[in-house]
Amino acid sequence: MKKKVLSMFLGLSMIVSLAAGCSGGNASEDTPADAENTETAAEESSDGGSITLMVPDWAIPTEEQLAEFKEESGIEVVVNEVGWDDIRDKMVTAAAGGQAVADVVEVDWSWVGEFYAADWLEPLDVSDEVKADMPTMETFTKDGKVLAVPYANDYRLSYYNTKQYEDAGIKDEPQTWEEVYENCKTLKEKGVCDYPFALPLNAEEKTSTYLMWLAYTMNGVVFNDDGTLNRDSVLAALQYEEKLIKDELVDPADKTSSGMDAYKRILSGSANFLTGPTSFVSKSTNEEECSVIGQIMPILVPGKDAKATVTMALPEGLGVTKFSENKDAAKKFIKWYTSADMQENLNASNTAIPTLNSVLKKLIDDGTIKNAGAMMEEAELIVSPFPGGVPSYYAEMSNAMYNAINKMALGEMNAEEAYAEMETKVAELVKAE
Repeated sequence: MKKKVLSMFLGLSMIVSLAAGCSGGNASEDTPADAENTETAAEESSDGGSITLMVPDWAIPTEEQLAEFKEESGIEVVVNEVGWDDIRDKMVTAAAGGQAVADVVEVDWSWVGEFYAADWLEPLDVSDEVKADMPTMETFTKDGKVLAVPYANDYRLSYYNTKQYEDAGIKDEPQTWEEVYENCKTLKEKGVCDYPFALPLNAEEKTSTYLMWLAYTMNGVVFNDDGTLNRDSVLAALQYEEKLIKDELVDPADKTSSGMDAYKRILSGSANFLTGPTSFVSKSTNEEECSVIGQIMPILVPGKDAKATVTMALPEGLGVTKFSENKDAAKKFIKWYTSADMQENLNASNTAIPTLNSVLKKLIDDGTIKNAGAMMEEAELIVSPFPGGVPSYYAEMSNAMYNAINKMALGEMNAEEAYAEMETKVAELVKAE
């Protein structure tokens, strides 16, 4: 895919001076050439005929797509490709100085609460029809305001290796989390799979989100209405993970390897069961990534007594920065970029999974998305686990959760102690908000 990587963002000198006075390590390091390009982009955007777009590489439209948008709207898009990890830092630095890091910017689901509390995003008008067709929109909504529109779907779906089940004499796919556990024990005891459950346990984001959706799908709740942790649900999920670890159903390497490495074990056959990203639907049919093609089946996530009636989404969206001087043009771009036609085009060019369920269904039905299994059924069960929307302190909360889980995995704490540590921190954060 051809990519157009042009200018950096506005107010370079202010950003650099601010970075020197802030906590330091993550400040932008722009070059003189970037500054010249930024001035040019600012001049172009001042007439309303041009906007800037800051996104990771996987979200960049092709040159042909951008040309089509310009022909339709008269608006030129100046693309600034930035690594996902750096976008939030750049947004924080620029917004602190009253500057627009870009007109349209990547908004990860986990940043929503923080950006809303700081008033860095312009609320967007979205029709009820689109909201109904795009359940992940709820994740980007706070106090009834839509702050970004999701462009890439990523919700939790379960997968299991059907051949390994056959080899172990297990007939049916698991309906409950207890069945998953018992089947994993059978797989291990019969020598079919040594470490059948893929579970991220390292001190990183994937470890805390896994606990959230485990508790959510197991018990239907993660947080109380006041934002504190629901003790019964979260502790039960922690104890389930502790049981998997003690019974050696999880690879010891999962305690220290990246969460993605833990997920990928299902692609090699070293794990049998995974609840993880929807991207593993396509990975399971890719010969370069999967060595057990034809054996992995996407299924509905298990629940407590039957299949879960909810699933958690971790999508990415596009928002308009509060300091943009081209808000109308930026909103037109987002509407175009997340339209049904473009979602289908972006699936072809960028492998983005549509956030409009109608488009997702079309691509599954016509065979564009292969080995979909329960992918469409699961998409209709997306609900946010956050009663008041993603909180502004999400990053600190997640940090407390994954560190406690990692300590439990390493044998430094039991489930009760790990829960007590994260519960105390979350209660402090709720009280301080």
